[in-house]
Amino acid sequence: MLRSSVSPNSKPNCSPVWLICFLLGLLAVHTHAKDVLTVPQQVTLSPNYYAQQLSISWLGGAATTFDLMILRTELNETVFYETVPVTVNEVSGRHQWNWTSVEPLECTSLSIKIRSRQGQTTSQWSNVEILQGRDLPSIERFQMYPQDRVVPVGANTTFCCIVKEGRHLGTISYRSTVMNMTRLSRRSYAITAINQEPSGHSGTNVICYDDLKTDITGAVVFVGYPPLPTDFVCETRDLTSAVCHWKKGRDTHLIGGKRKTYYSLNKGPQQEIEYSVAQWEDKWTLVAVNPLGQYSITDSADIEHRVRPVAPENLTSVTHAWNATVMWQWKHENYFSLDLLCQVELTSQEHQTMLNFSGKGLWSVVVSDLYPDEDHSVRVRCGAQQNFWRWGDWSEPFSFKTNIDVPDAPDVWKYIKRDNTGKIIWKPLTHRQSHGQITGYEVTLWSPEENIQHTKTVPPNISYLQVNLTQNTTFTNDNKVIATVIAKNAAGVSQSASVVIPLHWTDVDLLGVSRVVYMDGGFPLSWQSNANATCGYVVEWQDALCIGDCPVEWIKLGPGNTNVSIESANFQPGVRYNIFLYSCSSELLQRWQGYMQELVPSSSVPLLSPIQRNSNILLSWGEIPLVNRRGYLLGYNIYISNGSQLTLLANLSDPGSRTYTVKGLPEGSYKFTVKAYTSAGEDRGATASITMEPYTDWLILEILASLGITSLFLVIVTLICYKKRKWVKTAFYPDIPEPKLSGDWSRKQGPLDVKPSPHSMVRIVDKPDWDSKEVLVVIPEEDEEEDDEGQGMGDEPIDTDEPTSLRYYNQVVDDRPIRPRFPDSSASSASSLDSARTDVTYTGIQTSGSSLVFQLDPQGSSEGHQPQADLSVSSGGGGGGYRPQMQPRAPSNDLDLASTQSFIEPQAASAGGYKPQCSWHLDSPVEAEESGNLAPCLGSPTSVASTQFLLPDGGSEEHEEEKRQLSSSAATWLSNLLSSTKP
Repeated sequence: MLRSSVSPNSKPNCSPVWLICFLLGLLAVHTHAKDVLTVPQQVTLSPNYYAQQLSISWLGGAATTFDLMILRTELNETVFYETVPVTVNEVSGRHQWNWTSVEPLECTSLSIKIRSRQGQTTSQWSNVEILQGRDLPSIERFQMYPQDRVVPVGANTTFCCIVKEGRHLGTISYRSTVMNMTRLSRRSYAITAINQEPSGHSGTNVICYDDLKTDITGAVVFVGYPPLPTDFVCETRDLTSAVCHWKKGRDTHLIGGKRKTYYSLNKGPQQEIEYSVAQWEDKWTLVAVNPLGQYSITDSADIEHRVRPVAPENLTSVTHAWNATVMWQWKHENYFSLDLLCQVELTSQEHQTMLNFSGKGLWSVVVSDLYPDEDHSVRVRCGAQQNFWRWGDWSEPFSFKTNIDVPDAPDVWKYIKRDNTGKIIWKPLTHRQSHGQITGYEVTLWSPEENIQHTKTVPPNISYLQVNLTQNTTFTNDNKVIATVIAKNAAGVSQSASVVIPLHWTDVDLLGVSRVVYMDGGFPLSWQSNANATCGYVVEWQDALCIGDCPVEWIKLGPGNTNVSIESANFQPGVRYNIFLYSCSSELLQRWQGYMQELVPSSSVPLLSPIQRNSNILLSWGEIPLVNRRGYLLGYNIYISNGSQLTLLANLSDPGSRTYTVKGLPEGSYKFTVKAYTSAGEDRGATASITMEPYTDWLILEILASLGITSLFLVIVTLICYKKRKWVKTAFYPDIPEPKLSGDWSRKQGPLDVKPSPHSMVRIVDKPDWDSKEVLVVIPEEDEEEDDEGQGMGDEPIDTDEPTSLRYYNQVVDDRPIRPRFPDSSASSASSLDSARTDVTYTGIQTSGSSLVFQLDPQGSSEGHQPQADLSVSSGGGGGGYRPQMQPRAPSNDLDLASTQSFIEPQAASAGGYKPQCSWHLDSPVEAEESGNLAPCLGSPTSVASTQFLLPDGGSEEHEEEKRQLSSSAATWLSNLLSSTKP
């Protein structure tokens, strides 16, 4: 503080200075006083616990900005600290500001203080004001806040639990979910549920437990929507008053007490969903309110456009067989002057029909097209015909029953067997066809040719009549019988229905059958129009496997129909149905077969035991019964079992196949499975096993059979040969005559003229010890030719190239017969000499065709030509002499048989003697050319009974040894083969 002092010794001129200084000091003090802000005074707190809102008011002078600080008193934690603008209330002169707390205000005590602020200048803080919470030590009980709070869907809500004094908190759960907690004070804890979903009508529970689970407390929160009514409309029922109604719209999830929605119409009293006003107004406003908000909606219209009549009352009827008149009354007299449109709902046998009628003040209608003896029910509603708004309310249902009438004609058909027995059948009349209770049927059999009738009565519960047309002699000569059926009830009899029964059976098997496929709930059939079906067609179907009295179904069609889809509730899967098309005169026109649904066969193939055939196995099976097929058989699958696997061997697509051969299997055990299949799949299959046996026995049997057949053939050939043994012997083994000494050998034999071959040589062997001194005389060829010319050979050709011939004479002839001998080649000459007493050796003797002429056998056998006569040449007298044995030659036309006979002497031909075997041929073509192609001849004379040369060759000893070897090997074997002697 400034201080001033005045000295008595001061001069008077100093006083203005002091005055100025004093004034300046006063100005400074005043300025400082203006810069200091007013501290807020008289702070008051006004809590709204339900809204969790705290209203703070104070006296703050002229300031307009304040700093507010809110702290949790116990923990001194700042909850809110902000600078807020607050204006002064002109009336009260106080400042007021509202703060909304996240936590309920009951959770803990709050401390509030305020200070004024002007820019950067602030006043002192006001005195702290405390809002006491419910966690004070004096309040010891277990508590939870808020209670019964109503919040909108999607809001976040904080709950706090104040634990009992001296205890500790356990858990807090929201909808059975344990939540994370935040500590607010020593005893208070808080949780926050975010984005809350709509609660049930009883709300959502929040539960708090202490740590010992002994104490529990909780709260309920209601989460819902504000109201949203719809379809608000006002209308008139009596052409005077108004009735307004609406729909609540979406569910608010808030019901009961203060939480439900309240409605008000044109600011009238609160209502629920309907409101009536005695007088019509042109505009209506509806307001809906609940704790979460309100919603308003308006409607306006003229009364003529909002007429909705009330329900007709007191319905009555007047009934007939086929129609009825329905009448009613109106509650309001104004309706009789109103053009009405009425709707009658008719219900008959659970079938509903809607009928429309119109008229001024309408109060009765005639309902037609009803069925006799049938219960009906009607109800009526009406609306304004002009400016139609809505249908009025339905009347109460009214029931009545129509009168009875005569029945409809029955639907008649026949089921006749081959023996003309069967039954007349008809479909039982339904309730709508009988027109009353059926009392019976009358069936009449009528012969149009004989004009004779037989009538029988059938009870009402039977819909067939057994007939035997063969036992009725009246119809034996007729071609057809007509059966008529009529139905009877209390109102009378029906019209007659008839069916023609042919007495001559038509064999259905002669008519081709077609397959039909079930589709769209039936069998689709089509056929060509038939000129005989002038009155229509009948389609009949039945179970194809049924035997005896089979249930038959049929439908009748008009004459213009050529297709139909037959449907029946009795069709079963896996059952074959026969379908027949008849004309109305019972003439069979067409036939089908089909399955509603094909199934796999119900039984397996009857598989027979396999049969082994060498390395093949024959599988055979029987036919599946028709009743077990349950579909069209498409073929068979043959499997071989490999353990648990089945391997497909073959697919037989022919359903008629009954066998299959598995070829080329080695030895072992096999298991085969045969499965029949339809379009639905395979059956379970039949299995057969077989073990392959070695099939060498069959090979042995085949060999033995072949040997037996061969042996039988040989036996047959042997028997034939035995029967024909003489012919076989003559053909293959002719008798060769034995050499004989016949004739007179005492007569001197004539000379044997032989033309010598250029290569023929005669060697005279002289042996002093022989007794005979006779020698073989050689006659030169020239002398031979002279003799031949003198004798004249006729026209026989003469080979001029032949060399000089020799003449040989047998001087001594032994009378002993020549016997067959088989000496070695070394002893052949000696043997011959012993027999003929001759010491002669021929080497290379060849006779000329001109010197020796042979009689040929024109009828020689196939084995060779045998000469007719042997040319014998002897040396004179009668006895045996030399007889050359000539091999057959090919027949020649140049030989003269007559000259041959003149040349050969009779005695020489008949006499026995020595015969040289002329079977030798030249060894080489060179030798043949040198010999001038002379006739071949054996190289040495031999005896008739001998197979060896008599005369040795004139060659060297080596050549002679070689000839002997050839004789013993080839010549001997060949001679033995071609020559045969008889013992």
